[in-house]
Amino acid sequence: MIAEYDLCASSWFSDASSDLMPRGFNVRALITGGAGFLGSHLCDALLAEGNQVVVVDNLLTGRIDNIQHLSRESRLEFHDLDICEPFDCGPVEYVFHFASPAAPADYMVHGIATLRTGSLGTFHALDLARKYGAQFLLASASEVYGDPHENPQHEDYWGNANPIGERSVYTQAKRLSEVAVVAYRRYYNLDTRIVRIFYTYGPRMKRNDGRMVSEFIKNSLLGERLVIYGDGTHKRSLTYVSDTIDGILRVAHSHEHEPVNIGRREQITVFECAQQILAITGSRSAIRFAELLADDPKQRCPDITKARKLLGWEPKVDLQTGLRRTAEYFRSEGGNS
Repeated sequence: MIAEYDLCASSWFSDASSDLMPRGFNVRALITGGAGFLGSHLCDALLAEGNQVVVVDNLLTGRIDNIQHLSRESRLEFHDLDICEPFDCGPVEYVFHFASPAAPADYMVHGIATLRTGSLGTFHALDLARKYGAQFLLASASEVYGDPHENPQHEDYWGNANPIGERSVYTQAKRLSEVAVVAYRRYYNLDTRIVRIFYTYGPRMKRNDGRMVSEFIKNSLLGERLVIYGDGTHKRSLTYVSDTIDGILRVAHSHEHEPVNIGRREQITVFECAQQILAITGSRSAIRFAELLADDPKQRCPDITKARKLLGWEPKVDLQTGLRRTAEYFRSEGGNS
């Protein structure tokens, strides 16, 4: 496993603003979707802080391999549960709601499950937090902005999303989840947080998840063609996973209840990303252009002014380093699934 975290309280509180709310150690935190890409990294980070971690995941898109390295960790417990049904794993002080198919290859296939997780699953997770008086953090996504007309996207921007397009099962599930979280705060005074996560990559991405970085790295290593949908000029903001997790934890420990963007401000075109990956892997794979996918956003870039001012956060891992680490993971046995 590639070591990612030294996220003890002193290491990341030290450069944060005074608005951060200190929390004690030995908190029992529940993560829905804790065996997923981001959820498993959050497990590592929360355990490194000294907490107990409860993972709830039905493994529809998550993988037990992502948390296998924690199998002997006494402070972690795993429950194979579908959160679309009411669930209760006992008292907790924090609920991190990360469950949802997130990669196009997953939510295009599991569209109904994606909608159910973003609706019923969100309500059940909120009900659990309300029952035990726990704090609640929603892992939302840049997808709520749709194909934005504003660039970069500020948290106050309402977005431009097709409510019935192919991507809508994921887009609208995240939008509904945000509505539910805000409503539980407004009507029940639940202590909530919302993080809008932009494109995140790194070790534990699934090889066949259909995302740009994983597809490009996989095909480069196999010597197969890299397929770019459109003319390659679409822009993306790419954030390495350890930076995203750091941002999520800072939001979790803050007093901020409105959405916060977590992502890299710098953009790269899809074509430039493909070229960088070919150079990093040393591959001679060709690049092929294909018809643009429906509702594929032309640009995604976060305005992270709020995260910088409120949390003292910004990405630290440069793109070259992050892509190299991810390629190394894909070369290893862990990247074969």
